[in-house]
Amino acid sequence: MNIPNLLTLLRLVLIPVCIGVYYLPFEWSYIATSALFVVAAVTDWFDGYLARKWNQSTPFGAFLDPVADKLIVAAALIILVENYHSIWLTIPAVIIIGREIVISALREWMAELGSRASVAVNNLGKIKTTVQMVAIIILLSQAPGSVIGYVGLVSLQLASVLTLWSMIVYLRAAWSYLMPKAS
Repeated sequence: MNIPNLLTLLRLVLIPVCIGVYYLPFEWSYIATSALFVVAAVTDWFDGYLARKWNQSTPFGAFLDPVADKLIVAAALIILVENYHSIWLTIPAVIIIGREIVISALREWMAELGSRASVAVNNLGKIKTTVQMVAIIILLSQAPGSVIGYVGLVSLQLASVLTLWSMIVYLRAAWSYLMPKAS
């Protein structure tokens, strides 16, 4: 166990904490949940940075890091969908969660073929993740219906467009493996 892996585990621990704090009957619960989500987002960047800088990458960390990322995003989106009761938030949430499932399966399958590098994280995926995280942070920090919440909602919709675009890029990169030409 090393510090990068501990930071990844911290993200997992923050999932039920974020959910619990979000539902507290206090005005500050939205801001507190958003702050906890920011901590999780920062640890996501920081654990990878430290693992590379200190040469502490491990198979456990390589497995757990993307799982922790996807779980905390999915949990945040689920509580937001439940609280906002809006198709304008639900559809982007379904797109984002669905894409994560598809791309995770695609990466696993491509790894089995020895071609995982074909679907490695690219700059579009990083931009998508940044917009998505900012949108979630804004949405978690606001009660439904606030002006700032609408900024978060539009940002989440933009993230869902980027999500679809990045999924298409990944699927195109893997297309020849998915649909081999008959010889």
